[in-house]
Amino acid sequence: MVALVVGNETVLRAEKTADEMAALLKKVRKTSKVPVSTGEVWHVWLKNPQLAEAADYIAVHLLPYWEGVPADKAVEYAFQRYDELQRAYPKKKIVIAEFGWPSRGYNRIAAETGPLIQAKVIRDFLAEAQRRGVEYNIVEAFDQPWKTVEGSVGAYWGMFNADRQPKFELAGPVENRGHWQRAAAAAVLGSFVLVAGLARRRPTLGHALAYGVAAHAMAAGLVSAAVYPLDQYMNPGTWIMWSIGFVAILPLAAITLAKIHELAEVILGHAPQRLLEPKRRPLPAPAVWPKVSIHIPAYKEQPEMLKATMDAVAALDYPDFEALVIVNNTPDEAYWKPIEAHCAKLGDRFKFVYLPKVAGFKAGALNLAMQQVDPQAEILALIDADYVVDPNWLRDLVPAFADPKVALVQAPQDHRDAGESLLKRMMNWEYAGFFDIGMIQRNEDDAIVAHGTMLMVRRSAFEEVGAWQTDTIVEDTELGLRLFEAGYSAAYTNTRYGWGVLPDTFKAFKTQRHRWAYGAVQIIKKHWRHMRPQASKLTPSQKFHFTTGWFYWLSDALGALIAVLNLMWVPVILFVGVVIPTVAMTLPILTAFVVNVIHAVFLYRVRVRAGLPDILLGAVAAMSLQFTVAKAVYDGFVKDGIPFMRTDKGGAAKKKSGGEQVVLWETLIGLLLAAAATALYLTNEDQVVEMNFFAATLAVQCLPFLAATVMRGIELKQQRGGRREAA
Repeated sequence: MVALVVGNETVLRAEKTADEMAALLKKVRKTSKVPVSTGEVWHVWLKNPQLAEAADYIAVHLLPYWEGVPADKAVEYAFQRYDELQRAYPKKKIVIAEFGWPSRGYNRIAAETGPLIQAKVIRDFLAEAQRRGVEYNIVEAFDQPWKTVEGSVGAYWGMFNADRQPKFELAGPVENRGHWQRAAAAAVLGSFVLVAGLARRRPTLGHALAYGVAAHAMAAGLVSAAVYPLDQYMNPGTWIMWSIGFVAILPLAAITLAKIHELAEVILGHAPQRLLEPKRRPLPAPAVWPKVSIHIPAYKEQPEMLKATMDAVAALDYPDFEALVIVNNTPDEAYWKPIEAHCAKLGDRFKFVYLPKVAGFKAGALNLAMQQVDPQAEILALIDADYVVDPNWLRDLVPAFADPKVALVQAPQDHRDAGESLLKRMMNWEYAGFFDIGMIQRNEDDAIVAHGTMLMVRRSAFEEVGAWQTDTIVEDTELGLRLFEAGYSAAYTNTRYGWGVLPDTFKAFKTQRHRWAYGAVQIIKKHWRHMRPQASKLTPSQKFHFTTGWFYWLSDALGALIAVLNLMWVPVILFVGVVIPTVAMTLPILTAFVVNVIHAVFLYRVRVRAGLPDILLGAVAAMSLQFTVAKAVYDGFVKDGIPFMRTDKGGAAKKKSGGEQVVLWETLIGLLLAAAATALYLTNEDQVVEMNFFAATLAVQCLPFLAATVMRGIELKQQRGGRREAA
């Protein structure tokens, strides 16, 4: 033994005072045959000369990383502190007991980590120490994976890894191992995604370039996230964090790429080719107009609203149609007696079908009503009880059935009461985007989603595939998918031919979306086998669109789950000091948010013709439903047989007090996420990049939850205003 070190940064950690430590050193020196000192950082030695006086030599720790010094200044800074100690204690021998730099982990202010950075800092230090003839120790010889008290850097100070392999050579070039392999993997993955995404139809150069850049950037991010365990020492906590994060990234990446693809195609690609535009390009009229049977299902609907729908149907400019008004499971005569009388008033074309007790919800009622459909009817048309239709609806669109492969023709939903309130205006803009953006693009690949209003179906095809199915609560969308699986085609127009009414309340808005998302999960469980690559009933493009559409629902659910898990991780970071989620795990969430903003702004401007204020209103309405969709997806996978929940419209919603807890959980989670983001940002004294990225991620994740709070706040304000006017 050549020297003795008593204690390690004992004064720095306030385990003993400098005077106590000085007394201890003096005591040890009396019995030691070798020089005695204690290990302390440079400023402890400078501030406590009694400590230096009590030691035989100064064992100083010079660790510029912990002081946030940039790597290119680290060696210069260390020897400046060394020289300062020499000037302060010219008669004392000074040994650099600790100098080092981590090869991985978070940054500390301007101090960045990395394998190449560590190699350069250590090599520069060794050269300068040899030039000066200074005694030193490098911290550390080997990585110490167990060292978690220093967060994500503690394990990576060694010049050798945990397997006793050198991280770098002390002379000659230093290579970032695995760099080229990962770049090649990203290039291969990006090229595969590029080809797969553009193979569906011939893209323009601009479309291909924009999507290609996005595909390769996303591939690089996925490879970076995938190889995280290869670069890190993993423990159970980091394995859980990485596993959940990586699983979440995959659908998020798919959705983000799908949105970039759609954005590039709409802005830079070809104009739509399959879109029906009867007002501009009328379809040839058939020699004989086929008979159409219009079905109007109603369940506890407001009579005046339903009568307005019937009046609009009666005014249709079409030579041969009938209308079945199907009232089901509505025992209260106040709902159906006026409708029965109005059918009689409108004449023989109208049939009142009263089904007081029927199983299977709407689908079951529609199937029973088929017994009263005119045998000559070739086309079935479906509208909701609140829809006022354009007189030219049938005349303009029925000719599309001249193509025997066309089994369904869909027109968009629209609403006539969007001007009644700010809340309804927001809902209306949220609906509009789907019909003017998503449906047009899906139609290019013959993969539209069938909706149960403004829908026409070829009767023979309808009966061939088994009519309405009662095992889902979204029988319309499920029927459309079965028609595609049977080899039929669809036609779509974004011209408005019908105008309904919006949900009465934000709660009704949520109820409707819960039904749609729950029904989507039912369809996934029923039809997922047809999406497999080897399945032949659907085209690859149809599989792409339906799978991507399901991913939209699943990503909302996964997004809400990840937000809650991230929230649970925050106190562990703040109070335990464990690993902060890497940028590879948080950057995709931030990227997806930015893409969503760009997607909404540009496509709403180009396709929906909305101004920026209305785009913002529609975005808030869309975000407000994330938690509702998440709950619906959860319900869909764990609960069977949830009943059909009607959407209160036309004043059907019961008057509720302002104290009803419509958004309790959204508000609670949103506020906690916002508080967590703020806490992380304010406590990030070392300006750790990962910490700021994680705080930004939490801030983004709180927006959908608080958007629901905003929607409810707007509704309550409107209700108070209405009560004041009534008073």
